[in-house]
Amino acid sequence: MHKQIFVNLPCKNLPASKAFFEAMGYQFNPQFTNDVGASLILGDNLFAMLLTEDFAKGFTSKPIADAKTSTEVLVCLSCESREEVDSLVAKARAAGASVPREPQDHGFMYGHGFEDLDGHIWELVYMSGSPGQR
Repeated sequence: MHKQIFVNLPCKNLPASKAFFEAMGYQFNPQFTNDVGASLILGDNLFAMLLTEDFAKGFTSKPIADAKTSTEVLVCLSCESREEVDSLVAKARAAGASVPREPQDHGFMYGHGFEDLDGHIWELVYMSGSPGQR
C-alpha cells in the first residue's frame, strides 16, 4: 500500500501560513520548502504541502476553492490524548485560527478542530476505544 501522504493546500500568504504552523510547534522539511511551497511535517510520513495559489494552479485545471467560503477537504489528524487535542486547538487559536465549533465528545472518540488562516479545516481526534465502548 501507500507509504506517505502529501495533502496539498493552497495558501494566500505562504510566509504567514508557515509562521502560523510554526507557532503551533510544527516544523517544515527544508528539502521541499521554497518561496512557492512548504512541506509541513505532521508526523512520520505525513505531510501537508502548503502551496501559493499561483503554484497550486499548475497542478489542476479546476479553479482553486476559497476555503473560507467552501469546503474542499477536511484534514483529520489523530492525537495521543484529549489534552493533546485541546492543546493544539489552543495553540491554533493563539496563532490566529478560528474555532467555529465546540469540542465533540462521543465517548470512545473526542474531537475538536480549527480553521487555519486560509480557512482549511483541521480536525483533531483522540480515540480511546471503538464505537459502543465507553
